[in-house]
Amino acid sequence: MEKTEFKYTDRTGTIVGTMINDGSDIRINLDGWEFVGKMFDDLEPVQPMGLPDRFEIHHDSLVDCNFDFTIPVLVNDRDQLIKVDLSVHFELGKPINCGRIDKEGFQIALESNALKYSSSGKQGDMEDELLEIQKQLPEGVFIQACINCLYSDYSPYGNGVFGCMMCFRNLKQEYLQVKSKEDFFHIHNHLERQVQETWLCDEFERRVPGTGYRG
Repeated sequence: MEKTEFKYTDRTGTIVGTMINDGSDIRINLDGWEFVGKMFDDLEPVQPMGLPDRFEIHHDSLVDCNFDFTIPVLVNDRDQLIKVDLSVHFELGKPINCGRIDKEGFQIALESNALKYSSSGKQGDMEDELLEIQKQLPEGVFIQACINCLYSDYSPYGNGVFGCMMCFRNLKQEYLQVKSKEDFFHIHNHLERQVQETWLCDEFERRVPGTGYRG
């Protein structure tokens, strides 16, 4: 798996580290300190003992910092596949009295055919930020990734800000028969795996509006 640049910024400055992302697990290295997680808001230190004070840990995970990095994605431009980098900014706020943090969310952008498309950063989670960009793309152009796959969905119980898509490529016909939440619960626990919105496998098919639970 390829290492990519990962910028971590907190109250004391910026560390330029590395990220390894296999579509499910995320591993970050910052000045030799490793953090692992699945959703960017759950990055836990592999070795908590001796962790420098600059790293703020709340409920075992990094907070009070910003991340800047890229994720490679494919843009399908009328059946021509173009590899682009999705620029990602992720902000994690400070802990507050209720045990949560005061802010959290993504802002993303991509460039295609010399045009830049940016999300507002107001939605917070990767799903809605990606859909904002998708709406800006020209007719016949789409991000070829799990977010737009025919066989992906989210749980009615809710999901995190990133990496919680349910893949049903193992139950394609059963999934395509889903017309309601009740139907969805019949296959809900039989997903193939959880995947990131930006991931892509060789069984991708473009989503048809109205499919599955999420429509």
